[in-house]
This record gives sequence, C-alpha cells and structure tokens, in this order.
Amino acid sequence: MQQYDFLPIIIGTDINAYNMAISFHEEYGINPIIIGKEEMSFTKLSSIPGAIEINNNLWDRDKFVEVLKETALKYEAPERKMLLIGTNDFYVRLIIENMDILQKWYVFNYPSEELLNKLLLKKNFYQLCNEYGLDTPTTYFYSCKEKEKFDETINFPVIVKPSNGVQYYKNKFAGQQKVYKVNSNDELQKIIDQINNSGYEDDLIIQDYIPGDDTYMWDSVFYLNTKGKAQLGTVAQVVLQEHTVTAIGNYTAVITRYNEELLEKLQQFLESIGYQGFANFDIKYDERDGKYKVFEVNIRQGRSSYYTTACGHNMAAYFVDDIIYGKQKQLSWLKTDYLFTVVPKIVLKKFVKDKGINREVRRLIKEKKWGNPLFYSQDRSWKRKIYLALRQINYYRKYKNNMW
Repeated sequence: MQQYDFLPIIIGTDINAYNMAISFHEEYGINPIIIGKEEMSFTKLSSIPGAIEINNNLWDRDKFVEVLKETALKYEAPERKMLLIGTNDFYVRLIIENMDILQKWYVFNYPSEELLNKLLLKKNFYQLCNEYGLDTPTTYFYSCKEKEKFDETINFPVIVKPSNGVQYYKNKFAGQQKVYKVNSNDELQKIIDQINNSGYEDDLIIQDYIPGDDTYMWDSVFYLNTKGKAQLGTVAQVVLQEHTVTAIGNYTAVITRYNEELLEKLQQFLESIGYQGFANFDIKYDERDGKYKVFEVNIRQGRSSYYTTACGHNMAAYFVDDIIYGKQKQLSWLKTDYLFTVVPKIVLKKFVKDKGINREVRRLIKEKKWGNPLFYSQDRSWKRKIYLALRQINYYRKYKNNMW
C-alpha cells in the first residue's frame, strides 16, 4: 500500500463520519483515525478505520483541545500532516473556536469564528441571505430568554424549531422534537411553554410552512478552498427524509440535479462572505412563487453529501488536494445522473408518493445509477453486514409507522 504524507483524523462516529472514512479509503487506500464521544455501529463494526478513539471528554469545551492534543501526539509522525475533519456542528464549532491552538498539530479548512456565528445564528444568517439575494421563508423569532408573549399575526401552518440545536438538546423534555409543525395559536403557545419550561434560553424560529412533500426539499454541497474560491457545486432533489420526529430533516435518499441559476446564486453568496471549506445548504422549492428558499447552511459536509464522492468528486480529495498539496482546481458543477440512498429499494418504491419521482427512482435503480455508501464493498466486517441487514428491515417499519 502506498504511504501518504498525511493522516485523516475524523471527529465523530455516525453516518457522516463513516462516509468521510470510506471517501479517504476509496481515493487513497488510507484507514483514517476516528475520534468520538461514544461508539456507534456505523463505525464501531467497520473494518475501514485504522483506529477508533472513544473519549467521554470530547463534548467538554474545556477538555476538547486536550483530547485532540493527546490524539495528535499519539499518531504524529515525521513529515506527515494530520488532517482534521469534523462531522457535526458542535465539533466544527469547537475546531473553529480553537483554531489557533489546534493548528500546532493539525491542518484543516473552515471559516472564521466571526463568520461561523453569522451563519449559525439564524437571525444573522437570514439577514446575510437578504443582503446577497438568497430567498428565505417568512420567519419570526421568539426569545426563550425574554419569555414575552408571542403576539405576531401569522398564517398557519408554521414550522417551529430551535435556533441553537446544541443548547436545545442539552435541555431534554418529554415529547421533545427536532421540528414542530403547528396549526393554531393554541398549539404554538403550548410548544413555546414546553420549551421555556425545559430551560432552553435561546431563540425559537417560527417559520412559514412551505407546502410540498419530501421531494420539494433540495440539498446543495459546495467546497471552497483555503483562498475562498469555489471548486465544487452540487444540487440534489430530496426523494425521502427521515420521518421520525427526532430525526426529521435528515435526508435518506436524493437524486442529483443540475440547476445553474441556483448554483451560481449559492456560489456568489459563499464567495462574497469569504467562506472556506465544505458547505451544505438545506433548501425547499416553493411552488407558490417558484422560488428556491434557503433554510440553513451547515458548516461542513452533510451525511448525504457522499453522493459527490459517488459521482466522481471525492470529498476527501478536495480536502487533500487543497489543504495538503495546495492544488488549484477549476470550479466543477455536478451533472451526473445518480440516486443516493441509505434506505432499501423497497422503501423507495413503496413510500415515494410522487409518481414521476418514483418512476425515476426505479429507472436509476434499473440502470445501476444508484448506491448506498453504508454497503461499501471494501468493508469486510461480517458483524456490520448483519447489523445493516437488520437496520434495513427496521427502516421499512419506520416508514410504515411514521408519516411526517
């Protein structure tokens, strides 16, 4: 096996972490090191990681740097750079907040802390979108710190969700959901009261519900190099998302598309604000006015972003060519016809209600233009294969019993 002058260190143990690990393995034959707070079967049972380091202090802000320092000292080698990659918002925030210290041991590509706060705080993000011409849903903000009565006149239904997901999930309560769909003032007030009583003290987002099923949702992935220039832009239409109340918003199947007008708007936005690294937009098409409306941008690759790797634009290679070797790449728009899924074919065929999309799903499967990264052929773990088989069966039950 060829020896490389870098070693990927991936923070996280979930699907996103697994997809990043196999991206490195596909491109370079490398077995990345994975660091996590807890074991998860996606990576625990895999033969791809070179090692999995579990440390309960990883979520502790005061100990995060120390954990990464220990990892760096354990795996450092002469003439080898350690490439650091986060797989959820909290880990990425901790990397960015500690950039000055972490760069003693690691190389990475993320935006500044100032820009991070503008993008992750939804009030600031929507203001930026308005400034740079991105469409967003009609949105109101309620402060759970002030706890004043919400008396805006709004049209129902609306979506209610926390502005600060990290703080929200630190304040658990019965019936807690990732996103709420609300149909009346009484229902809205009940949810506000529940969240207020939980101890959550950041903003709630109260947002116009854009009609349409899962297929009205869109995903976009960009990579901008360390000089802030876009090298990759993609758009994909969602086929299905998770339908359980705790996981809604996580896409389980997408079909790649090409929409140059939308891609150019997103590129202009990211380059104008000085963005660096992977960005993953959540978007919904509003047939009422024919506009694509941006909900949020994740400061990292998403768990479904592996479709870029599957279509010949390997995520790991964008990191390595840019951060390790400083290669300049021309901007590529993804135009490949491809179906990405983490659910079994039977789920797609049975639960995708849009007839046109359902036919397209069947066509792509028949033409073998599809894939599920969890079944990576080079992963030799038989225990993992059993786990995945059971997980596929459970997915069918989940979609049968849960409708968003």
